[in-house]
Amino acid sequence: MAIDQKTPTDVHPIDFEEDVVQRRPITTQTGMGGHEPRMIAGVTASDDNIVFTTVNMLVNWARSRSPWPLGYGLACCAIEMMATAASHHDLARFGAEVFRSSPRQADVMIVAGTVTHKMAPRLRRLYEQMPEPKWVIAMGNCASSGGEFWDSYATLQGVDTVVPVDVYVPGCPPRPEALTEGVLRLREKIFKGG
Repeated sequence: MAIDQKTPTDVHPIDFEEDVVQRRPITTQTGMGGHEPRMIAGVTASDDNIVFTTVNMLVNWARSRSPWPLGYGLACCAIEMMATAASHHDLARFGAEVFRSSPRQADVMIVAGTVTHKMAPRLRRLYEQMPEPKWVIAMGNCASSGGEFWDSYATLQGVDTVVPVDVYVPGCPPRPEALTEGVLRLREKIFKGG
């Protein structure tokens, strides 16, 4: 059996720049469009879908995409916090889908509602039982500054007197969209290493 030896008449060597790079479709996805590497907060993406970053930036990115909240509902803000996690507002889109009932499994404490002086030591104990790194969101005016109970002898004048607060969500009570915005701001802070 003989193999036909055909000699093509229109064969030319492949020029990578002209034949491959110029014919690549332009897209807006990271690493696919354009011809210059992009720099986004310590992450360099090139045309060949190769990403250069540090391990610390990678870990911060992973942490920012899965904040596990500790549900700490104390008053009417807790109803709005539950509505944020429900199907209509769907906090699960941002990785915060499961509210942990144990502080040892959570890394974000959402203080939703009025904190009294009697509740403050218990709040501090739960905060200390959370593993590092940990973050706190003060949800509502009562958690942020005492709210409408600012002149009460029993109300703590802001949860930041007991635990360090990373994000304040204003409102009385804040809408579920406001808490979602607070979680997104916390994700930005975690990604930047805060």
